[in-house]
Amino acid sequence: MAPFFGLKGGWLTFWVTVACATDMMLFGYDQGVFGGVIVTEDFLDLLGIRNNPSLQSTVTSVYDLGCFLGALSVLWIGEPLGRKKTVMMGTAIMAIGAILQISASDIAQMIVGRVVAGIGNGINTSTAPVWQGETSKASWRGKLVVIEMILNIFGFMLSNWVTFGFSYIGGSAAWRVPLAVQFLFIFILCATVPWLPESPRWLITRDRVDEANRILACIEDRDVNDPYIVTQSREIRWAVQYERRHAVPWKDLLRGRTGAGGGTSTLRRVILGMGTQAMQQFSGINVTSYYFPLVLIQSVGLSDKRARLLAACNSVSYLLFSLIGIPNVEKWGRRRMMMYCAFGQGICYMAITICIRYNKADFLGPALQRQFAEASIAFFFLYYVFFGIGWQGVPWLYPTEINSLSMRTKGAALGTATNWIVNFMVVEITPPGIATLGWSFYIIWTVFNFAFIPIVYLFYPETAGRSLEDVDRFFQDNQDILIYKDKDATSSKRPFRYVERELQQVRRHSFARSPAGSRTITAAEIRSALQRSSNTLVRDMAAADKPSSTYADRRGSSGSGIDPLDVA
Repeated sequence: MAPFFGLKGGWLTFWVTVACATDMMLFGYDQGVFGGVIVTEDFLDLLGIRNNPSLQSTVTSVYDLGCFLGALSVLWIGEPLGRKKTVMMGTAIMAIGAILQISASDIAQMIVGRVVAGIGNGINTSTAPVWQGETSKASWRGKLVVIEMILNIFGFMLSNWVTFGFSYIGGSAAWRVPLAVQFLFIFILCATVPWLPESPRWLITRDRVDEANRILACIEDRDVNDPYIVTQSREIRWAVQYERRHAVPWKDLLRGRTGAGGGTSTLRRVILGMGTQAMQQFSGINVTSYYFPLVLIQSVGLSDKRARLLAACNSVSYLLFSLIGIPNVEKWGRRRMMMYCAFGQGICYMAITICIRYNKADFLGPALQRQFAEASIAFFFLYYVFFGIGWQGVPWLYPTEINSLSMRTKGAALGTATNWIVNFMVVEITPPGIATLGWSFYIIWTVFNFAFIPIVYLFYPETAGRSLEDVDRFFQDNQDILIYKDKDATSSKRPFRYVERELQQVRRHSFARSPAGSRTITAAEIRSALQRSSNTLVRDMAAADKPSSTYADRRGSSGSGIDPLDVA
């Protein structure tokens, strides 16, 4: 039987995306569902947490603590297990956590269920973007991960409508059934992940090169001996060998010892990946994702039903506008999307702060207070537009791209762990913060969003259009932390030198002998293979940036003393 049910190329990538996107939909659903559960009368009475904001926030936020622990566990289990087995383990743990929550009859069981489900989700959200990134073409990688995060928003939207609909039923079904919907996603993961391909990059790190080459050929829908597949395989093996020679032990990494010249810039790359995840949470998204109905009730002054309805409508708007990110994540690049959208989010939170301030001002009449309240709702909606376009997907994509092959799983795990521990902090402080600080609470998120603009501009290199091995070469040749003056670091297009180098290697590999010392490939076959393999690269070269001023100095030198052509 043909591997992967005979699927190749785009169809095989599609099914990997289905699995990874389902995982992210489950993540989004879990983020949103508790916002509706936490204001359900039966839930508050059964758990005895009515009129107790601190306990309400703890029950909600321990899920993020579990996610943090799950993400950290990937540091140890991710590489030994591989991408697929890690996802399946996370899914099984989530199923156990879901059962504990659905059947909870007291606060202790609910907290345990939240932590267990969080551990499973932390494992999955650390692994799925890496798996997707390592099984995707460079030109598709950004779009596919953004699509995953848009489906994360779909899960969030679904949770809002499910909790809104079941709020009319009353009793324990109003919150138990929405929690049980998690199993729809769990069943899909169990039906797809086992038969899909493992990451070829992970297989090469385990010296399973032949298996990796077959998967690369299936992903690209080419013959395993195609010059383009040979080039890709040797590029990955070069990265593996380079990492093995220059890898920094954990004990040295944690003590800041990264070797002469920074080695592979391991610590810097890990910090950059963790930084995007921290900034995502410090943008204030989970002030509203977990508590939007609560925010609308307490800060804006809406009724329960109207707050739930507006939260559900907002999730639809959030989903629709986030679609803008799909075609533009490669066109605009990661840097521009983060900077422009951080500016928009800062403006929105500043307007929200002003509107809520005057909504609560006693010296204004009721009519004017109501107008300020309605204006704040509009800016909450607009905030989600900016976040959906720029900050929903890129922080999950960036750690996968920026970290080296040997650190990709660990770097993504640390990035995800950062996301969840900051998420935990934000979710923990929101109900008490709103209760004690009132409108002043929103100033915090205004300041954070504006601060992200110079941080991204100064420190974050562009990864759009680059292969994962291009990123490795950039950090190998560039040790300067401030990158804003480097055209190779800031261009949203793939630098010319990477395109030209890859094309040269495809041409060189075309003049090879067939496996096992059999006949020499004919001239006609060489021309045909070269044409197939180089068409995309030639188009990339036409669109690529012109060589930078330092290109002539760099040309012909990888800076490592190792060339992919020398990798056996």
